[in-house]
Parts: sequence; structure tokens; C-alpha cells
Amino acid sequence: MPWRVLAFALGVWLLQQVAVLPAPTFLGLLAVVGVGGWWLGRSRWRTVAILGSALLGFAWAGGFAHWRLADALPAEWEGRDIEVTGIVAELPQVFDRGVRFTFKVEQAPAPVPARIALRWYRQVESVEEEGDELDAAPDSLPLLHAGERWRFLVRLKRPHGNVNPHGFDAEGWLFERGIRATGYIKKSALAGRQATAGWSVERLREAIRARILRALPEHAYAGVLVALAVGDQQAITPELWRLFAATGITHLMSISGLHVTMIGALLAWLVSFLWRRSARLPLIWPAQKAAALAGLAGACAYALLAGFGVPAQRTLIMLAAVVAALLSGRAIAVPHTLGLALLVVLLFDPWAVLAAGFWLSFAAVALLFFIAGAQSRRRNWLVEWGRAQWAMTLGLIPLLLALFQQFSLVSPFANAVAIPLVSLLVTPLALIGSLPGLGWVLQLAYGLLVPLMDFLGWLATWPGALWQQHAPPPWAVPLGLVGVVWLLLPCGFPTRWLGALLLLPLFLVLPPRPAPGEVGVTILDVGQGQAVHVQTTTHDLLYDAGPDFGGTADAGRRIVLPYLRAVGVVRLDALVVSHADRDHAGGAGSVLKSLPVTDVLTSMEKSALAGRHCNDGESWEWDGVRFVILHPLAADYDFKRPTNAMSCVLKINSAYGNVLIPGDLEGPAEEELLVRHGSALRSDILVAPHHGGKKTSTPAFVAAVGAKEVVFPVGYRNRFGHPWPEVEARYRATGARVHRTDGDGAVRVLLATDGMHWTHERDLLGYYWHNYASAGH
Repeated sequence: MPWRVLAFALGVWLLQQVAVLPAPTFLGLLAVVGVGGWWLGRSRWRTVAILGSALLGFAWAGGFAHWRLADALPAEWEGRDIEVTGIVAELPQVFDRGVRFTFKVEQAPAPVPARIALRWYRQVESVEEEGDELDAAPDSLPLLHAGERWRFLVRLKRPHGNVNPHGFDAEGWLFERGIRATGYIKKSALAGRQATAGWSVERLREAIRARILRALPEHAYAGVLVALAVGDQQAITPELWRLFAATGITHLMSISGLHVTMIGALLAWLVSFLWRRSARLPLIWPAQKAAALAGLAGACAYALLAGFGVPAQRTLIMLAAVVAALLSGRAIAVPHTLGLALLVVLLFDPWAVLAAGFWLSFAAVALLFFIAGAQSRRRNWLVEWGRAQWAMTLGLIPLLLALFQQFSLVSPFANAVAIPLVSLLVTPLALIGSLPGLGWVLQLAYGLLVPLMDFLGWLATWPGALWQQHAPPPWAVPLGLVGVVWLLLPCGFPTRWLGALLLLPLFLVLPPRPAPGEVGVTILDVGQGQAVHVQTTTHDLLYDAGPDFGGTADAGRRIVLPYLRAVGVVRLDALVVSHADRDHAGGAGSVLKSLPVTDVLTSMEKSALAGRHCNDGESWEWDGVRFVILHPLAADYDFKRPTNAMSCVLKINSAYGNVLIPGDLEGPAEEELLVRHGSALRSDILVAPHHGGKKTSTPAFVAAVGAKEVVFPVGYRNRFGHPWPEVEARYRATGARVHRTDGDGAVRVLLATDGMHWTHERDLLGYYWHNYASAGH
């Protein structure tokens, strides 16, 4: 059974890698062949059964994918007013500019998907999507509660996220959750509550969250108790998530299988204790079986309360299998239990393979079972605990490097303290304290949490506590997993050290860099903003760092830094912040805090950024590639000019082509540039000024640059209408090829000895759920 389940999982995973879904008839044919292979191979032909299971997994996932893709918002309904009635389906999440929530649509006059993600903004200025003139909105919004029925006037768009190398796939995440449109509520619309919330699991989760937050006002770690009690991970601040990642206990602060098991075990112990003290109950039914069933019921209740994520599903299914075996008097092998859990999860949610938690959850449990089975004799419990920590730390390294390009070196110490404290004490106390009249228990739980957080903070300050590096090549990951298994074989097994050699490619094989004289330019997909990475043989430059998203979120932290780490950049030789606008400078602070930067050039006030002014005429050379600043003049800083007109203009000259990056220059500043530099502006590649705004790219400027390739860094359906259609048409009329980050994702070009090599990240990934609507080709 386990091999057939693994083959089924492989088939599901392979389907999620395709760019275009096979036709339903072809998938049906595969399913028939798969069933036949599985049936014929049940007893003798194991290879045939494994192949049939893989075909079944592929066909099963393909059928689900067609069903979900059919639930889509038609392109013609994007950006139009639609009145919808439905139910607030999940916990509403308050953020700095309003509230966001998942909405289950019941009625709409248009073909609206069944589940949509909505934002209700407090201020008109907060609306970043394509919009119109909206009425002024109050600072406060009506309170939303899970389970309530509301009527809204909304504007929707199809799911669209930033697509960058090694970046988070927001479209895949939304697709896995069944959210097939996103949008916002218009302020001028009549928003009305149609019915108050009745009883539901989501309503109960919201009530518990509110009770905990009321009992612990202004407490820094109250969100941790909320996350442990009801699985609301949004309640934990980004700073705390970074601390948990640095110490390797992220799995504990989400709802892990360990929490579900412990809650079930505690309830089973309580029922067993009470059952055995009854004179009659043990005669009716054995205490062991009653306790097992009660423990399973408690684990199920907690899993539902906590959001029923993949780790909770896996644990619940495994517990159910164990309880079923106990009640029936039959034994079930451990691999079969884990295989059953894997199969059931994928049958109900074939997109679970898209989530990092799926791989980490099943890999962790498989590792624990592997080392338990590899032992030849019983050991002291402390030795067993240390071996388990060693196995978890070592065993998850390949997956952690592939998924996040980092792992914690202090995680064994952190988990040794945090696992028993959080699972056995803090989580049960948080659940008990959420009951009416027991708020004082929450204070006790919080009191236990504070010293733990202090301990974690101390561990995070250790030198090298968090190992961060480049993304390993894909082939090194399965090789590393084999190395892990080899290293964890029982003591006495010959040549175990060979496993360490198989791990070395994860660390030693570096991402490729341009050869001397060549230059690579990557225009990242940061939405409505700009961030450009320029790389030579031994140097790296970042031009702008993307927008500020509000609150503590910005493109520097979310997009630029993970990208730079993944491609092997450990320091920047130069950071150019073109001007003060937040869509260009918003992420610069995060980059400067997290990465060593040798030189900072900017047109911003010196007090705003720790750097020096960029001045026309400044130049330098790296690895045979010349960099020249063309704007602004030193004298321009003596006058108050619009920030766009002060944009630092950078030209990159190589033997194999030229690139011009003019920031947010507009018409008058373009004319100044033409007067001063004229033919020196001529370039093969142009990053369009001001995202292709209507006041930019004058005919004279377009002719002087004469670019063969033009890149527009723009956000999908942005409210400014960038790039302006006339501007894009002006470039196309010259014969230039146009690239757009809203449709192409990150755009990379390598200017090399054998020509220009272009890569569009959206085409490179090529997932079937990606939105290609605005590619502009």
C-alpha cells in the first residue's frame, strides 16, 4: 500500500507542474488505464500497480483542476460594479487600512466565483486596484463577523500575484484555497448586513479569538495564544514569525500535528482516569477503548477549531487509523498508517502538494518513524529525544533550503524547551482559558509564554543562529534527501559518512553568474513599482527596491530580499534609490537593514537615506561593464523640484548591449536629458520611464533612445492605467518588443557574447492556474 500511495502522490504532484491541463477525455482514459493497472498488479505485478496508481493520481488531480478552473470570473467582468450577497466564510482579518475576509457568494447578477477575497478599506486613498472617483469613506467600518450574511457592491479581478524567481506563488495559494477572484468594496455602495451570524465553527473561532484578545489587551504575545487556540496565524506579527523561523519552531506556532496529538492524549487520559473509577462503566466497555474514542473526538474537535490544516488532517487520519485498529483488535503497520493519511489528504485536496507545510509535515513524521524503526535496541529516553532532534534538524535541511533557503542551527535547543512547554502546557491552558469565566487561566498561559519568548530571543542573537544561503539546484534536493537517509541509518552501518558527501551540493553548487564583460539585468515583478537587479561577474547593484505596501510590509522584505538571497547575493556593491516616491523607495529600508551595502546613491534628502547624491557624470566600471549616472545635475539639488524630475538615471554599457533605466522621469526632464546627452542616450534596452505614464516617453525621447526592447514595470490593472495605451503604442510603432511585468512576471535579460537571452518568469514557471491576461503581446 505505501508504494502505491507514494505513486498516487507523485501523479498528483506531476499534474500540478503542467502549464496546460490535458483534456478531460484524455484524463478519463488515463483513469481507466490506471484502475486497470492497479487491479492487475494487486497481487503479482507490483510495478504495474505502482504505475497505475501514478496515472490515477494524475487523472484525479486533473479532474479537480478542471472543476476549479471552471469557477472563474470572466475577463469582461473585471473592474465592473457587481452587487453580491453571501456569507463571511472565514475569520475577518483587520489590517492597517481596513479589513479583509473570504466571502462565499450566494447571489450575484454576474458569473461570480463561489469564493472571493474582499477588502474593505477605511480610506479612498487605500484603494490600489483599478478604480474610479469614490465617495469619501469614514475612518471606521461596520464590524464584520464570520457566518454573517451581507450584501456588497464590489469590484473584482481575477487572481493575480507577483511572479519572481524563487518567490511566493500567490496565485497558486489562492487557487489551492478555492478563491477565484479578489476585489474591494466600493465606499459609495450600500453595504448591508442581511442576517446576523448563527452558530458555526468559524463563528466559534472568532468568539474565542475575541475572548483571548479581550483578556490580554496590549500583551505582545497574545496573538501567539490565539494562533495556538484557533489556528489564526495572522494574529502573530511578522517580527515574531521571523523570530520563530530563526529558532526553528515555526511548526509549533502553527497548528502542528503534535498539538492535535497532545490534546487528544490529554483528553484520553482524563476519560480513562474517570472511567476506571466507575464501578459499572468498565463492565460495559473497556476503559482503554473508551479513552481512545474520547481522545479521537477531542483531537477532531481541536483540529476543526484550529482550521483543519494539512498537519491537523494528517494527524487526525493517523489517530483514526490507530483507534480503529484498537477497537477492532487488529494491528496496522506504521507505514500503512502514514500512507493512509497521505492518500486521504490528497483525495480531498490535490492542491495540498503546493503548500510547503504539506512536505514538511509528512517528511517530519516519516523521519521520526524511520529512526524509530532503524534502532536495534532501546535507549535512555534522553538519548532517544536527542536522536529525534538530530534527525529532525538534519533530515529537513534539503527541503528547508529548497523552499526557504534557510534553516535554524539553534532549533534543537529551542525545540527541546518549546515542544513540551507549548504542547503540554501553553496550548491546553489557552484552550481552557478561552472558556467563559476562566480568563485567569489565560494569564497563566501567558506567564509561561513570556520566559519562552525571552529564551528564543536570546537564542536568535547567537552568531550564525540562522543559516541563510542561495537556492540549491533542483537536482541537489533529492540527492540530499538520499544523503539524509544514509546518515540516519543505524549505528554500525558501514560508510554512513558517504551521506554527508551527498549533502555537499546543496551548499557548494552556486547559482551561475555572468562571464567577464557580460551583464544580467532582472526587472522584478513588484506590482506597481520598480526594482531592478543588475549583476556582473563579481558585483551586484540594485536599482530601487519596490513599493511600501503599508504597515510593516514592503517589497524589499517580501520580494527583493528573498530573491537576492536565492540567487546568491550576500552583499550589494551599490543601491541606487532613484527618488523618494514610495513605489520606488518603499522597500529600501528593509534592504539596508538586512543586507550589507557598500554604496548608496539617491536623489532623496540625505537625512532620509544614509547615502550620497547621484550626480550627472559619475561613472564606474565593474568586470568590463561601465555604469554611468546621467541625471540629475549637482545644481538641481539647490532647488525644490518634483521628485519624479529628480530621478537618478542610470545607463549600463557593455560590449554586448546597453541598458537605460530612467526612473520616473517625465516630459520636461526627458527634454533636459536630450539636450545634455543627445545620442549618448541610445540604448538597446529601456526600462520605460514612469511605468509608461501618459506624461512620459515623448516622441523625441523614444526616437533618441531607439530601444529594441522596452520593459514596463507595472501592476496588474493598476489604478493609474499604466502603461498608457498611447505610450505603449508609440514604442511598438518603432518596432520595439514590449515586456510587461504584470503579464510576464519578472523579466530577465543576459547580455552575453552570443547575444541577448530573455526570460519571462511567468512563462518559465508555466503553471496552469496562472493569469496571463495582461501580457500585452
